[in-house]
Amino acid sequence: MSGEQAATLPRKTYEKELLRLQTELVKLQEWVRAEGARLVVVFEGRDAAGKGGTIKRVAEHLNPRVARIVALPKPTERERTQWYFQRYVEHLPAAGEIVLFDRSWYNRAGVEHVMGFCTKEEHQLFLRQCPIFERMLVEDGILLRKYWFSVSDEVQEERFRRRLTDPTRRWKLSPMDLESITRWEAYSRAKDEMLVHTDIAEAPWYVVESDDKRRARLNMIAHLLSTVPYREVPPPVLDLPPRPPSTGYVRPPRDLQTYVPDHAAGL
Repeated sequence: MSGEQAATLPRKTYEKELLRLQTELVKLQEWVRAEGARLVVVFEGRDAAGKGGTIKRVAEHLNPRVARIVALPKPTERERTQWYFQRYVEHLPAAGEIVLFDRSWYNRAGVEHVMGFCTKEEHQLFLRQCPIFERMLVEDGILLRKYWFSVSDEVQEERFRRRLTDPTRRWKLSPMDLESITRWEAYSRAKDEMLVHTDIAEAPWYVVESDDKRRARLNMIAHLLSTVPYREVPPPVLDLPPRPPSTGYVRPPRDLQTYVPDHAAGL
């Protein structure tokens, strides 16, 4: 999507390709489980850049026992005294697992740094330690993928306005989100500095243009699939057993149980 903004992807085209990619994600999941692989996918970007919607589509058809979404709240007082990366380490995958980080240790390079939630010394220490930390993960065999969702200021503001008036998405908007409008350039500088220090060969950053959410989701998923050498694992052969003949069981009367009212009947 270099140059002029590409036209919005038609819904039918989007849904057809999304289903195909989600089918491939299931194959990836089964490969991860069969091979005992460990996959970590980091989703970062500005507020309202489309991270959450993309994560939802990635995980939609996956087994939650295999693929976990990690979205940590702000650290507790105890966690504040720990090594910064410590609270994230405990959420890393074991063999046969996928972890999707909805924001990650990069909070320190972004919101914590811009909003003054960490000191300058803590921020600089993070920039020095992060590449070392990620090299350790990769050297230990973890497949680490990092995606930065890039959204323009106009589109971000438009999405914020829609959230203000949509009761189903109003919870997504916080005072912290609104601060990102007035601190746009500060976040831009923080992101640029972060990329300089942490875009390493062992764990490069991949930028996803996300003004068009449909394109962003398809592009991100397709790229993720292209970077993992998975193969289709044949599923076990299953046959439905014949239902045995009745032995005389009689269902209790319906009035002995409490049923959910048929709300749909009144629609």
